[in-house]
Amino acid sequence: MRAFVAVDLPESLRNALEDLQARLRTGRIVPSENLHLTLAFLGDAGEEALEDLHDGLEALRTEPVEIRVCGLDLFGGASAPRLVHAVVEDNAALSDLHGRVLRLARGAGLAPDRRRFRPHVTLARFGRTARADPGALARFLADHASVSLPAVTARSMGLYASTLRPEGAEYEALAFYPLGAGGILDGRE
Repeated sequence: MRAFVAVDLPESLRNALEDLQARLRTGRIVPSENLHLTLAFLGDAGEEALEDLHDGLEALRTEPVEIRVCGLDLFGGASAPRLVHAVVEDNAALSDLHGRVLRLARGAGLAPDRRRFRPHVTLARFGRTARADPGALARFLADHASVSLPAVTARSMGLYASTLRPEGAEYEALAFYPLGAGGILDGRE
């Protein structure tokens, strides 16, 4: 199954990002409940490896992480955008958490995505089924590219399964892990 590990966004940040999404008139908008900050994309992962990763994540002791949105940007560029995202300011705690999750994933026999960590939250995707309207996208970025949202504290991360569907990815939470305390969580903050 396709899987990833992500920081769960506090409700206040999800709401602020949803307000921005409401102003975007192009692309396939990511549903509010799917907004997250990916720490490690694991690709297709076997059940045994995911169980080993789960054990490692469950034992991981780390502090809560601060998330501050400091702009909007595109992956893919203006001529062929793949997605528009909220840029998240990198900080030591977030980078440390990313590195620790990668080490646990590799230790479980998984091969996480090797691209440079660029903390972000995907707001909308573009592709065959959701083409970008260049004018609408340019207006949105002109109005909102320099957005800055107050910092929030994220207190959990999750292990997720991802199923690709024509209307967009569907995520299933496999487990939640607290940031700042020990033990598994039953749900989000």
